[in-house]
Amino acid sequence: MFSDFSTLYISGEWREGKSDRTVTDINPYTQETIVEIQGGTAEDLNEAYESAQKVQKEWTQALPQARQKILEKAANLMLENQEEIINWLVKESGSTRIKSMVEFQAAYSDIREAAGYPLRMTGLIAPSKTAGKENRVYRGPLGVIGVISPWNFPLHLTMRSVAAAIATGNGVVIKPATETPVTGGLLIAKLFEEAGLPGGLLNVVVGRGSEIGDHMVTHPIPSFISFTGSTEVGRHIGELAGRTLKKTALELGGNNVFIMLEDANIEEAVESAVFGKFLHQGQVCIAANRILVPESRYDEFLEAFKNKVSNLKVGDPDDTKTNVGPVINSDQLNGILEDLELSINQGAHKVLGGEVNGNILEPTVLVNVTNDMPIAKNEIFGPVAPIISYKDVDEAVDIANDSPYGLSGAVHSGSLEHGVNIARRLHTGMVHVNDQSINDESHVPFGGEKESGLGRFNGDWVLEEFTTVQWVSVQHERRDYSSYFD
Repeated sequence: MFSDFSTLYISGEWREGKSDRTVTDINPYTQETIVEIQGGTAEDLNEAYESAQKVQKEWTQALPQARQKILEKAANLMLENQEEIINWLVKESGSTRIKSMVEFQAAYSDIREAAGYPLRMTGLIAPSKTAGKENRVYRGPLGVIGVISPWNFPLHLTMRSVAAAIATGNGVVIKPATETPVTGGLLIAKLFEEAGLPGGLLNVVVGRGSEIGDHMVTHPIPSFISFTGSTEVGRHIGELAGRTLKKTALELGGNNVFIMLEDANIEEAVESAVFGKFLHQGQVCIAANRILVPESRYDEFLEAFKNKVSNLKVGDPDDTKTNVGPVINSDQLNGILEDLELSINQGAHKVLGGEVNGNILEPTVLVNVTNDMPIAKNEIFGPVAPIISYKDVDEAVDIANDSPYGLSGAVHSGSLEHGVNIARRLHTGMVHVNDQSINDESHVPFGGEKESGLGRFNGDWVLEEFTTVQWVSVQHERRDYSSYFD
């Protein structure tokens, strides 16, 4: 089903882009070329947006059960082709099989949740202060939504926007990351094509950001831009969208904190921290970037943490036993190594890992880290774990909040309510008590504060984002204007 992805998907047709430049899709582990795609241009993008706009006018009139049926068919097709989809995630994004399964299940849940949206687009009837008047509030689609998707969880983080947009009656144009054009766009288009979605409602334009990136946002047709990626790029998209007052949902960078409190269970905290730090080589916006441990238990935690990390299997992501595979490309790797070197020069000490083989960086553990070092200050997006000590809970909270980011976090405590109290003091959109920071469920709100973004995905929250409301008042009897004319 997913054998050939060398073309774009525009107006219900698979065809080559009009750019003279190609997008080369490379396996991060083997460095082999998977597929080459003729890139799209602003002209291709315009055709995609016009197609989505045209077909959306009919799609918005479709009965709820018709939309629901297509979403359910797409979900069933995912299950039928699960192994093939997971293979694509492994070879295109360097995902381990463990991570690929996590991502597959998350994307599948997104479609299942979205299948309920057509029957949840409710309005209301409200009373009026005017005699004989009735106030009605209707909910409807926005029109066309532009989706700019990332390379780290391409299937899941694209599907959560696409499924919700389609379910709520919108048209969609996707620009996937050039590192993952298949799992971040073309594979999704194939799923919905096979599920019977009207041709032209969903379009995928693969192309370089320098050619079509800004056009995705500034084009007059889309009324909403959904973006997942770096804060730097998200800020630029927000500025472009703001010029024409387009709505945006921006899920951006994170510098997430993992706090082990003094009364926490060491074994449980270590297991959570290792998973939350090293899943997908740390290339997760909600990964644990900074691990905070009380001075009184620092040595105990460090020893257990090192032991756990040293037993992680590193290498081929296609091996079912591999825990840590390659980072996405050499540019990403070099950025991690630069922050690592700068932090060591400022006094951090490497106690484990750090060896490089191709695009693989062995899991690395740093001590003597302070919050102002690059490895703690920046979003690492790699398999490096900085362990930071703190004296008391107030200092831990101050360290946690001393960041422009506020996406996710975790708190481990022997007392659940104490953990919740600390969680409530963290300036983040999401916090997980006695768990790690990588959590996403399709029915609860996902999003951040501060420079980690705007808006919320999932459940009723994304339903609110991807629709608009219209107030229609109905005057059932003649209104008395006599006081105005007297």
